[in-house]
Amino acid sequence: MSSHTRSACAIDVRGLSRRFGEREVLRGVCVQVGHGEIHALLGPNGAGKTTLLRILSGLTEPAAGTVDVTSRPGLVPSGDRTFYLRISSLENLVFFARMHGLRRAHARRRAAELLELVGLADAARRPVGRLSHGMQKRLSFARALLAEPSVLLVDEATHDLDPEGAERVRELASQLAARGAAILWATQRVDEIRGFADAVTFLHRGEVRFAGSVPELIARGATTPRYVVGVRNGRPDAPPAAAALQRALGARAGVRATGDVGHYLLAPREGAPLGRAIAALAAAGYDVVSCRQERSEVEEAFRALTADHAGEATR
Repeated sequence: MSSHTRSACAIDVRGLSRRFGEREVLRGVCVQVGHGEIHALLGPNGAGKTTLLRILSGLTEPAAGTVDVTSRPGLVPSGDRTFYLRISSLENLVFFARMHGLRRAHARRRAAELLELVGLADAARRPVGRLSHGMQKRLSFARALLAEPSVLLVDEATHDLDPEGAERVRELASQLAARGAAILWATQRVDEIRGFADAVTFLHRGEVRFAGSVPELIARGATTPRYVVGVRNGRPDAPPAAAALQRALGARAGVRATGDVGHYLLAPREGAPLGRAIAALAAAGYDVVSCRQERSEVEEAFRALTADHAGEATR
């Protein structure tokens, strides 16, 4: 659980539970998000992330627990069917800005500004129904920012985005947090929280399995790192086979084939630097043409926190 005091929290959830029929999809959930904080809500499909965000945004009622949100939140939903598909992106944003109470001239200025920020200025006059899923996701992000919210709820914002688009919306979220907004960022993409989120709550089957900092989460997945190396012959008498590679490595690392031609899983022995293993392969006549870590520490933590649970998933 975050260490924020109750008065410092923009989002304060305590003991939250919710059922759908016989299924308890949230069970005693506690989450606190401070002003200026990006808080990742991490977990696999069916963890209960979307249900939690719907409760925080007022779209769903909790069965038990308390929910305190200091202001009306902006919401970026995971799947959005609430745009008017036959009118343009600009007209949609102006409509929703007017619903927030903005005067027409201000609404048009704000809509145009946000379309520029999310990279949709060139599509401002295009009907929303002709936008790609990724473009509609960016439009959802723009709509959530219309009233300059001090609390932002984001559900799988980068799911349909290319890397450039994903980086753009993360940067917008960071800028909003720098101005004091509290952001709860739900995702199952473990690769995007490192260097982005200040804290993380991990949900699995409706329960909080971890709450703390990203480095603390990484520590949960701390294992001996393994690397996938791409190898090719450096000379004719050095065939790239696992047994030959193991002889070249000696006690520095273990190695086995991955199933992809020319690629092997290399696990340095405890205390053995990766560089020495690579140097040993080069000395034995192999060219190492690629090397990447098999899984990040965050991925390992994700696996560790979900490995010991079985049963029916929540939504």
